Amino acid sequence: MPTEHVLPATGPAKVRTRPVRIGVQIAPQHASYETIRETAAALEDLGVDVLFNWDHFFPLSGAPDGLHFESWTMLAALAEQTARVELGALVNCNSYRNANLQADMARTIDHISAKGGTGRFIFGTGSGWFERDYDEYGYEFGTVGSRLDALAVDMPVIEDRWTHLNPAPTRKIPVLIGGGGEKKTLRIVAQHADIWHSFSDAATLERKLGILAEHARTVGRDVAEIEVSTEIGSRSVAEVEEHHALGATLFTIGITGPDYDVSHVADWLAWRDERNAQGPLAW
Repeated sequence: MPTEHVLPATGPAKVRTRPVRIGVQIAPQHASYETIRETAAALEDLGVDVLFNWDHFFPLSGAPDGLHFESWTMLAALAEQTARVELGALVNCNSYRNANLQADMARTIDHISAKGGTGRFIFGTGSGWFERDYDEYGYEFGTVGSRLDALAVDMPVIEDRWTHLNPAPTRKIPVLIGGGGEKKTLRIVAQHADIWHSFSDAATLERKLGILAEHARTVGRDVAEIEVSTEIGSRSVAEVEEHHALGATLFTIGITGPDYDVSHVADWLAWRDERNAQGPLAW
């Protein structure tokens, strides 16, 4: 990934060279798979950079027992269907699957998506939070702390497994970690993530970036290696610009079934293109 200086600094100007990207999270709920497939194709044709789903077993909004599909099998299908976009979960739940199995599934989707070139899979992961998923599928819910501890233990196992698989991944599979816990989550991000997904407003993001930089220094890593990701949601252009000024470059729009509204995606793609045409951002 291109280098980006995430935090402002005194002294000579620092230049951000990582481009702005737009992702769309297709919530796999309340829609037929045919509709999801068609929506993914339309979004790739529009020019989005990343397609995400989520890793839950039941809808997170609307009718609690409405239509819903599983994340990883869908990602494998989307990897075969698409040709250009990157794809992944926002985010995978680490608790549901053995760490070595997660690594193997990620490597396999990486190859499915390569189409003779480099893979397009992003390993987006987190510790899990939706208790119904655990209760109904027979997983131990534990506590926030225990689930984060498990993620911290499993990430090195996943990374090590990637070095032993035959065939190996087509590239260093990018790791996206979501969440903003300051003591545990951001330390895991500093140790393992290529992308950090934040749910914060601008003021909170600025503070957490400082904490992330401290964790990075502690573990001996350059925080500029970590791309900053956030959600567009209902934010205005001005609010998104605030996040961009702080260093965010991956912005995700969430859409949900039964009828996925992609009408506003083109406006954000135009904003992306305008931003990128302006060239590197310097302080």
